Amino acid sequence: MREHILEVLTSVRPDVDFTRETSLIDDNILESFDVIQIVTSLMDEFDVDIDADDIEPENLNDLDAICALVESKLAGR
Repeated sequence: MREHILEVLTSVRPDVDFTRETSLIDDNILESFDVIQIVTSLMDEFDVDIDADDIEPENLNDLDAICALVESKLAGR
């Protein structure tokens, strides 16, 4: 799962090392358009609904948080 999510993230921003970055949102590494692309790609790839309420820095700041978000959405189906 983690590798699949990493592939999705890298397809949106190949210049970012998602395995090392821990403050993607807080350090402005990802811009708002990047976040929209990532969320849309994750929703399409994993067939989950990510609500506007889920689009918070704590859910998107690093790979682990993004994985946890997707996994929670998959579990809630």
